This record gives sequence, C-alpha cells and structure tokens, in this order.
Amino acid sequence: MLRETTPFPERDRISALADACAGEDPVALFAAIDACARPVLGQTLCTVNRLDIERLALVRLYSSDPRSYPPGGGKDKRGTDWGRHVLLERRIFVGEGIEAIRQSFDDHRAIEALGLKSVINVPLVARGVCLGTMNFLMPAAEVGADKIACARLSGLLALPGMMALP
Repeated sequence: MLRETTPFPERDRISALADACAGEDPVALFAAIDACARPVLGQTLCTVNRLDIERLALVRLYSSDPRSYPPGGGKDKRGTDWGRHVLLERRIFVGEGIEAIRQSFDDHRAIEALGLKSVINVPLVARGVCLGTMNFLMPAAEVGADKIACARLSGLLALPGMMALP
C-alpha cells in the first residue's frame, strides 16, 4: 500500500477529473477540467462550445457562469477572423487586454462587465476535424506560455466529452 508522504493539494481535483473522464457525462468532465485548470490559469469564466461546421456557429454546452453565459446560448462565427483562425485553421487564439477582446468578440461589453481582460480559445480537434472550443477568460490582462500550455492540455482532456456527444 502506498502512503502519502508529502501534501498534494491537487489530488482531489485530479481524482475528480479521472472519475469524470471515466464517466459518461460530458458536462461533468468539462466542469472537472475547469476546476483543475483554475489554479494555473486563474480563469473566472470557462465555456465549452460545440461547432456546427455547416453554419460555422457555436452552441454553448458548458459554462462556469451560467447566469452570464448560459448553456444553450450560441454565437455565429461565419465571416469572422476569429472563426477562420480558431474553427477553420484550428489554431489557439490568445487575446491579451481589453482591446484584443473588443476586436474579436461581439459580446465584449458583457466580457468587460465581468472584469475579464484576456482569453485563450482552444479548438477541440479530433481526426483533423474541429468539434468545438474550450474557452478560458481571465481577469489578468496578460497570458504567459505556461497558461497557454495548460489551456492546450485542458482542451485535449475535453475531447472524450466532445466525442461522446450525439
């Protein structure tokens, strides 16, 4: 039997994440990923969106703030630079500062009202197809390489949940 010799405060979050990965509830998985990423990213809003590639539109499946960004809400991204970058080219988008958020999102006023000043949007890609996005919005204006790496890993962890959806 293994005995714990050093404190490991992340243990409970990782256990919850492992249980959610083994489960059948994608929303529970997204919530567990959100909780695990929070100590590194410091996000106060996390959302997961499913992509309708035909319409180039997103539908929100998960939100850490359902009052401000309820599940079921969506965004049309056809003809936007952000949509091309994230959804079609399948590249991470990092927006640092209020001006970057204003330039990229129609709902920038709602984002600003929540005190959010940066964003990392991770395309959720499997077998060369973008299934949706995982989005982390933070009150800090700057995003470092460690946060981008954490967000990217979080997106990989979300793939089983996205692929389990009908």
